[in-house]
Amino acid sequence: MTQALLCMSHSPLLEHATPPAETEAAVQAAFAQAKAFVKEFDPELIVNFGPDHFNGFFYDLMPPFCLGYTAHGTGDYDSYDGALDVPTDLAEDLAQFVIDRGIDLAISRRMEVDHGAVQPMEILYDGDVASKPVLPVFVNSVARPFVPMSRVRAFGHAIGEYFAGVDRRVLFIGSGGLSHDPPVPQFDTANAAQREFLTVGRNPTPEFRAARQANTIETARKFAAGEADIMDLNPEWDRGFLDVCASGRVEDFDRYTADGMDAVAGHSSHEVRTWVAAYSALHACGPYRVGYEFYRPIREYIAGFAVTTALPA
Repeated sequence: MTQALLCMSHSPLLEHATPPAETEAAVQAAFAQAKAFVKEFDPELIVNFGPDHFNGFFYDLMPPFCLGYTAHGTGDYDSYDGALDVPTDLAEDLAQFVIDRGIDLAISRRMEVDHGAVQPMEILYDGDVASKPVLPVFVNSVARPFVPMSRVRAFGHAIGEYFAGVDRRVLFIGSGGLSHDPPVPQFDTANAAQREFLTVGRNPTPEFRAARQANTIETARKFAAGEADIMDLNPEWDRGFLDVCASGRVEDFDRYTADGMDAVAGHSSHEVRTWVAAYSALHACGPYRVGYEFYRPIREYIAGFAVTTALPA
């Protein structure tokens, strides 16, 4: 068995919010299941499909997909701040393979990845994000315009095709979602200062980053208390999406549209594009079976929070 999948929600609020003890215990039990799954599979390489939250990618140049030839953690929300172990030669070969299959893939020789990409590996490897070779794959999940979900699926499929014939244990990770509407400014409704940040906001001052993070933490507190002016979670939508994941019919992801997701699941529900890419990559290696699924709507994390694992059938 040479491929496996782990998809999971992430939240910068894991260390900054206090959900009910039973909820927190359930989340930690789900993380324990994920760690046990990955430990047993023992991947030789991780393909990490991750979003970004205007920490590494900005509107001055916003590709739909980008593969890192090297990568460094941004350290936002006290997440991993260091170099990832990226096998550059393999990344270069993968990029050419994907491009040759008609996918317009950007590359970065100095990618920055934020908590959305590194948090799963922090959880799996007790903070040691550089403990495994990883190919960091950015999937735009916050910045319009978005490509149709069929293109995300085709992108994931191309990556899966590459690894279908590779004799090494490869773990596909997808990180983000599910229903999710945190306080990220939207360019169309942002003020001038916010638009400047969304366009060229790299390397913020410590004071700016602290204020941004404090706003998210305070919004989560208010949301949990029913006081925040953000979209509510949508457990029905979340469970419908998880049903598609479990069905193996990855073509059913194509029915999800950007406008529809905004309207019913929140502006950051687009992070499930990383799941679509990951499940499509696994599907390209053959039929699969979801072996574990956890789901809770957790207002303290501003997320419909889920963890799934899958293996070839």
